[in-house]
Amino acid sequence: MIALSLAEIAEVVGGQTYDIPDPSVQVTGPVVRDSREVEPGSLFVAFVGERVDGHDFAEAVVAAGAAALLGSRPVGVPAIVVPDVQKALGALARHVVRRLGATLVALTGSAGKTSTKDLIAQVLRHKAPTVFTPGSLNNEIGLPLTALSATEDTRFLVLEMGARGIGHIRYLTELTPPKVGLVLNVGTAHIGEFGGREQIAQAKGELVESLPSAEEGGTAVLNADDPLVRAMASRTKAKVVLFGESDEADVRAENVRLTDSGQPSFVLHTPSGCSDVTMRLYGEHHVSNALAAAAVAHELGMSAEEIATALSEAGSLSRWRMEVTERPDGVTVVNDAYNANPESMRAALRALAAMGQGRRTWAVLGKMAELGDEALAEHDAVGRLAVRLNVGKLVAVGGREASWLQLGAYNEGSWGEESVHVSDAQAAVDLLRSELRPGDVVLVKASRSVGLESVAEALLAGGTEGEVAAR
Repeated sequence: MIALSLAEIAEVVGGQTYDIPDPSVQVTGPVVRDSREVEPGSLFVAFVGERVDGHDFAEAVVAAGAAALLGSRPVGVPAIVVPDVQKALGALARHVVRRLGATLVALTGSAGKTSTKDLIAQVLRHKAPTVFTPGSLNNEIGLPLTALSATEDTRFLVLEMGARGIGHIRYLTELTPPKVGLVLNVGTAHIGEFGGREQIAQAKGELVESLPSAEEGGTAVLNADDPLVRAMASRTKAKVVLFGESDEADVRAENVRLTDSGQPSFVLHTPSGCSDVTMRLYGEHHVSNALAAAAVAHELGMSAEEIATALSEAGSLSRWRMEVTERPDGVTVVNDAYNANPESMRAALRALAAMGQGRRTWAVLGKMAELGDEALAEHDAVGRLAVRLNVGKLVAVGGREASWLQLGAYNEGSWGEESVHVSDAQAAVDLLRSELRPGDVVLVKASRSVGLESVAEALLAGGTEGEVAAR
């Protein structure tokens, strides 16, 4: 974080100081909520959770070098005490962002946010120092913590914004007002919480409503291929830039193909020129993500050649998102188990089909959460798609939703041993260990709550029965 005194922080957050002998002491280290991440000069933010109270670590974090604690009660160590720790953290982030000279880029969407955010950051790094959301810490706590990790030399701040309802993104943009806002898509992720795609579009569009006008440098980057996203152009005063496959897109791809290993290659078209891209990531769905990143980078002054070079060098920065690992025996494990929704499931299955040309493919799939009344239809559709893509074997893992996946495959014509329903991750591992052979490609994917990453880890690490359950 940029250096601030404890007295200034207390004033910004409206807090009262306790046990601080010298209020002029500066916070020069990171702002953290995990006591294990404390460094000399840190500010430790103490949240009270269901199982852990951050205040209990007060003495330990000060002993580790923290300048003070930001919490909701005095704890006998240097502390700034506020009525609402989350609001105080947001106020501090807002203050720091205003002090920075960085250009703030915010993005949202139903699918692909984290992968696209990672691409944008890797491209912009070629131009200037860039700070970006680690993983998918895109909520009311993760976003301000990311903003507070920026330093005086940061020129681009790339923030992923998630939403669980109307008003969430509006709140995040008030904490960290963006100059460039990107909306990727409006899908069915969290549709059970929102109630419909129109409501999701309403929530995602809060991002472009927050942007400054075109005259003030505001830019809305919108997906030309998604009607609900494209319609958001009417909700912003900012300059509108379109990306996608449409001929009307300002940034688009031509001659898209997949390499033999399933990596996308295409010609990038921008308003200032064209250049060839061959990505290190897997799956055709990354083309849209790359175009979104390219549109943002182009608006921030990068040439087509610079963008294409950066996209061709970019890798995966976040765990369990199309992580591809080949075992010594030639089995390829694709760990995409961080999360799942209907759009990302379809994209992952298509990537598996492309990677598996001439090889036997396995789709180890589990529940897609928060789909509400659409859950049965969406799981059924994914099972059917696996059959249509000629996936060698579908392993549906879990309870009711997994049975719907297998039912969809059965109704599409998978009547033999092409699909199987197993009760849990350990059963899936036992099946795979007994039947995998060299050259097979295994995709593992489900919503985060299912924890199917343990299947991929077990296949890569080996181990004895019971270790999957332990993980």
